[in-house]
Amino acid sequence: MDKEVMIMAKVRVTQIKSKNGASKNQIACLQSLGIRRIRHSVELELTPVYKGMIEKVLHLVKVEEIN
Repeated sequence: MDKEVMIMAKVRVTQIKSKNGASKNQIACLQSLGIRRIRHSVELELTPVYKGMIEKVLHLVKVEEIN
């Protein structure tokens, strides 16, 4: 059996707005993504888990695709 290699897209996630006023779940998502403060960026592979967390905090972050 041949295994297909799935190449995940890489994205850069940058916090652009304050987490003040965000819900506890949104703050937990930012921490799980590894984002610490405004203008802090992390590079992640776009798995379904990360995609769901990014969608929860989309109003607080900027997402860019990396080639």
